[in-house]
Amino acid sequence: MSETVNQTRAFEVLTATPIQKRRKPRDWPDEEKARLVAATLLPGATVASIARGEGLDPSQLYDWRRKAIASGSIAPLSKSVHAPVRFAQVEAITRPAVEIVVRDVVVRVTGDVEPDQLAKILSAVRKA
Repeated sequence: MSETVNQTRAFEVLTATPIQKRRKPRDWPDEEKARLVAATLLPGATVASIARGEGLDPSQLYDWRRKAIASGSIAPLSKSVHAPVRFAQVEAITRPAVEIVVRDVVVRVTGDVEPDQLAKILSAVRKA
């Protein structure tokens, strides 16, 4: 038994650092919460993108929105609204570009160009 007591022993000490430090809790003023919740209700807005843009966890913003709806301070649209849905026809202001290749020259035409003006440009390119 005395032989095992006098043996040399080796120990390895493992140290670790956290991968991500925990964020310090932030105290959000009620006005700021209301602004963020209102932003989530805009058409095309997503809770996740708004939350991440503000450095906030999306689940926190979802919770604020749920509490705001439960308290009655905001209300989702009800189905009893009988306003007619109207659609508008929208045309693009600009048209896609058209590329015309003449030998080693590329002519890019965007927007509305008069045919006579375009013909003059192409004629000048051919002569050059």
